[in-house]
Order: sequence, then C-alpha cells, then structure tokens
Amino acid sequence: MDLIDRATQHAERMLAAQLDNQLGRSHHQGESLHHCEECGDPIPEARRLHVPGVRLCVSCKSRAERRGQ
Repeated sequence: MDLIDRATQHAERMLAAQLDNQLGRSHHQGESLHHCEECGDPIPEARRLHVPGVRLCVSCKSRAERRGQ
C-alpha cells in the first residue's frame, strides 16, 4: 500500500467517524470498546470519544453499512 492509498483510507475512516457522530447512528450507549468486536483491531481514541458506545472500527462499520446492518 502506498502513501496515497493510506491517506485515502485514513480520510475514509475519519469521514465515517464524523458521519456516525453527526447522524447519531450509534445504537449502543455507554462505554465505547477499545477493540472492535468484529475484527479485534484497536479503535482509535478519537473515534471512541466522538462516537459514544462505539463497538466497531471504521472498516467493520463501513462493511456493515454496505451490507445494510
């Protein structure tokens, strides 16, 4: 993966986190998880702070939304 791919991936993750926050899509309340319940990857602190009750990393959340979950 080159620099442009990484930058694009980062931008997509940040956008998804911002959308989750703005649209209030978090179905869970309470404490955010430190690791994704789907893949086990760490969930960045910024995402945990901005999306209350977050349970999935941006990648898994994006996949779930594409599947309609």
